[in-house]
Amino acid sequence: MRVLGIDPGTYKMGVGIVSSDGSSMWMDYLEVVSPKRRDPLHARLGFLFDELSRVVMEWAPSQVAIEQPFASRNVKSAMAIGQAQAVAMIVAARRGLPVSAYAPRAVKQAVTDYGGSSKEQVQEMVRALLGLPEIPSTDAADALAIAICHINASESGNLDIRE
Repeated sequence: MRVLGIDPGTYKMGVGIVSSDGSSMWMDYLEVVSPKRRDPLHARLGFLFDELSRVVMEWAPSQVAIEQPFASRNVKSAMAIGQAQAVAMIVAARRGLPVSAYAPRAVKQAVTDYGGSSKEQVQEMVRALLGLPEIPSTDAADALAIAICHINASESGNLDIRE
């Protein structure tokens, strides 16, 4: 199984691909896609679409896992994250890839065994689980964590951890 994990954002989108053979997991690809901050939202979304399309074509994941937007008090920010999530879903749909979405708490629970883990704890566990030489950035680690969460849920048959 090869899973494209996406941490959606319109300024920084974490994109990571994790593969599994059932007994082990490894990272195939990792990037933080960063459109120009000064570009209008529609241009940033177009850039994200193009970059995600390139990654999907190049790495041919079998599934896509996306972090659900965190419901915050900043409605404008939540809307933008939801729009970035929609871009990722459209890229997946164009390639016929199944999409699963996971709440941030479910991702933390799957990776660290505690749904209230800090960003640093998630980063360290991702590094350890994938045998990475360095701790990835927050956005990158979140993308890998989402992919790991989906692999664990799929292999255990526990896809009900999605929220």
